[in-house]
Amino acid sequence: MKTSDLFHQFSIKCAQAVGSSWTFVMAFAVIVVWAITGPMFDYSDTWQLLINTGTTIVTFLMVFLIQNAQNRDAEATQLKLDELIRAQKGARNNMMDIEDLSDEALSRLKQEFARMGDHPDDPVRQRLRRSLGRGRIPGPQDQQGKPASRDQAPVAARAARHQKQFDDCSRRLRGQQQWT
Repeated sequence: MKTSDLFHQFSIKCAQAVGSSWTFVMAFAVIVVWAITGPMFDYSDTWQLLINTGTTIVTFLMVFLIQNAQNRDAEATQLKLDELIRAQKGARNNMMDIEDLSDEALSRLKQEFARMGDHPDDPVRQRLRRSLGRGRIPGPQDQQGKPASRDQAPVAARAARHQKQFDDCSRRLRGQQQWT
């Protein structure tokens, strides 16, 4: 078995163990015991150095274990997204390697997507509009131009709420940074 595989297995086990509630309880107990023993050691420099050194070593080692786990998770997520792009009809396959683009290229791509999102024929906007209330609502009149009856008033109010939700959601989506 390769060294990288051994480290990977070790980091997975450590990440699972360190992420458990029992590890937190154990670490909290160590701090409580250290604090209780303070008066016995007259809060000496050695007493303080013990906890400082211990926490520094643990933190230093955990940085590498956490980074290894995050790198692996990010790579697995990227591969899953690549597979979804590959399987989606009409998707641009050149999007699968965008994590390797320069910052300027990512910025240009982000602007392109922002322009696409502003277009009224954008399929995402159309789906969102359909799911939130069938597009633009006709005002207080029904489709024949007659005023809405009392029975239709709750429907019109619900449609107005859905339209407001759609507008708020699409405004937020346009304002978000897609890639940072």
